[in-house]
Amino acid sequence: MMHIVYLSGEYALWATGGVGVFLQTIGRALVKKGHAVSIVGVGVEDKEVVLDDEGVSIYRLPKNTSKLPNFYVNSMRIHKKVLALQKELPIDIIETAEGGFAFLPKSHPAKKIIRLHGGHHFFAEAENRGINFKKGIIEKRSFKKADAFIAVSEYVKIHTAKFLSYHDRSVAIINYPINTNIVIPEVTIQEDIILFAGTICEKKGVRELLQAFKIVREKYPTKKLDLYGRLNWMYPNGTLYIDQLKQDLDASYFENVSFKGSIPRHELDAKYAAASLCVFPSHMETQGLVSIEAMLLEKLVIFSKYGPGPETIQHKETGLLCDVYDPIDIANQIEWSITHEEEGNEIAAAGRLKVKEKYNLEHITEKNIAFYNTILNGNI
Repeated sequence: MMHIVYLSGEYALWATGGVGVFLQTIGRALVKKGHAVSIVGVGVEDKEVVLDDEGVSIYRLPKNTSKLPNFYVNSMRIHKKVLALQKELPIDIIETAEGGFAFLPKSHPAKKIIRLHGGHHFFAEAENRGINFKKGIIEKRSFKKADAFIAVSEYVKIHTAKFLSYHDRSVAIINYPINTNIVIPEVTIQEDIILFAGTICEKKGVRELLQAFKIVREKYPTKKLDLYGRLNWMYPNGTLYIDQLKQDLDASYFENVSFKGSIPRHELDAKYAAASLCVFPSHMETQGLVSIEAMLLEKLVIFSKYGPGPETIQHKETGLLCDVYDPIDIANQIEWSITHEEEGNEIAAAGRLKVKEKYNLEHITEKNIAFYNTILNGNI
């Protein structure tokens, strides 16, 4: 039995993003295999909150209310908690995202693994913006302390290596798993509904999707676009993205468009299943969890031809790929799906089979366990 500690403030009980969903999925699966799993991160309350999620132990540490910098206070609290957990049950593996080890001592005897979920360097390149000096130093410092790395796609491995050294340590490519045993909900298909899921922000391609949808509605005026996801993303100046979007685009872009906000995962599954088409024109992802979630529910999915898109979807075989920066191309793919319904259904069925094979929870859980054991045994 291993004791595995994940350092993260995200978890699917309160955060529906990719990392939070991953941690819940892999955490529950590892517990079922007989391993101990602890999630340690800073919460939003003034006191520590301890939760249990199907055997996964979650420790949400108090938020920083002092005048000291967050990075210092949070790191010290996480380190103290890790030491306390070590006394209760020796820790074999500590895993975190790209910058998570920067301010934690390297002296802890557990093996330290960084999983590449997409860090500052990765997204700075993807979004064509400069590297923040402090954030860059944090990731470099963290990488030096890792014993090994896991990349969730070939793309994130290659592009992270442009900026950060793996220091000749092992890098495994292990995709995010999903629960491939899910049953497709029995719902009535709403032929006019096109669905998007993700945070309502620029890098998720929301602007281009609205522009594409306006083009589609010129030919198909009954079509509707439903967007599910967090609505409170804001710019550094405090302006909500959705408010800025409504200033930049006139009212015609929002006809038949509904911003639904975030909903629980089981409800989102039903919305996926009822939609005629799912479109995720994100400018960049490390893997693209929402795309495979929708594919598993036998939905035709339009995803990006950039980044890890071609690793996830084979164009017109298991889904559709588009130029996410070109609203005309997004519109063309949507219109193709409308005019090729039977072929689209066949592609959607093939997509579901591919996801069940490639992202199988049992298979990927075993790959993670095997990699952990290899690191612990010093075979890499």
